[in-house]
Amino acid sequence: MNIRTATNQDYSVLRQIYLESRRQQFHWANPDEMALQDFDRDTEEEHILVAEQAGHILGFVSLYVPENFIHLLFVHPDHFGKGAGTRLLAAAALEMNTPLRLKCVSENIRALAFYERNGWKKVIEEEKNGEKYWVMEYE
Repeated sequence: MNIRTATNQDYSVLRQIYLESRRQQFHWANPDEMALQDFDRDTEEEHILVAEQAGHILGFVSLYVPENFIHLLFVHPDHFGKGAGTRLLAAAALEMNTPLRLKCVSENIRALAFYERNGWKKVIEEEKNGEKYWVMEYE
């Protein structure tokens, strides 16, 4: 598996991964309010790394480097459990300074467990616009 910086040619696949993953996994959100162009809006001014294997993109992580913040980490549902998420987290840690931070929706039990298995700690649970999320940190 190769981790590399995303190129403009990757964006059509990344948009699809972002949309499909949220529609399948985010049971608390309305899938009709999700669109392909959400990826562009949600990753503006971020550094994006992709996990690729045999020429296929498995997932991505978007980083807001000035704040050592992981904004998005998404692996296509067809590739869960194959190590792409773990490899993307490790690559993110190499791109930024510790401590790293991220936010994870409290209802996303699967993602919370994944982060904790990878050494992340819950710092505080917050709420914004009626949605609860955990601020998590990695040192």
